[in-house]
Amino acid sequence: MAKEKRDLPTKVKLTMLMTPSMANFSGVNVHGGEILKLLDQVAYACATQYCKTYVVTLSSDLVLFKNPIKVGSLVTFKAKINYTGTTSMEIGIKVISTDVKTKEKIHTNTCYFTMISVDENMKPKPVPKYIPITKKEKQRYKGALKRRKFRENLQNKS
Repeated sequence: MAKEKRDLPTKVKLTMLMTPSMANFSGVNVHGGEILKLLDQVAYACATQYCKTYVVTLSSDLVLFKNPIKVGSLVTFKAKINYTGTTSMEIGIKVISTDVKTKEKIHTNTCYFTMISVDENMKPKPVPKYIPITKKEKQRYKGALKRRKFRENLQNKS
């Protein structure tokens, strides 16, 4: 069976060293705001690579810091398109921290960013349709639909 090939890139992987300038007030762990900034940048890179337009952040979901990230660790951000709407995309991001001395890997969090494609006038612009191929992609797609519906219900209540 031939593997289906996509025309557009759907993934981004970035590994960065967590430097002392990223530390929180304890000086031992990385400040959560630094991680949020990096998550947004990785989501942007994944989304804009896919749709070939400028994108803006609509929302971030489930940014839960399960484990601290130590200064001096290598942190890998794995981002993937999970779903596309008319002008929006959900980007799933998995974060793995690696201790450079012991090589121990810790899954620190998984989160979801919704990005909107915009034109040069900052008006929403249609994105290419994403069609999941693998079983895992189809599961992620279904999860993204549930999260989208949840967000819509929250908006309708306010």
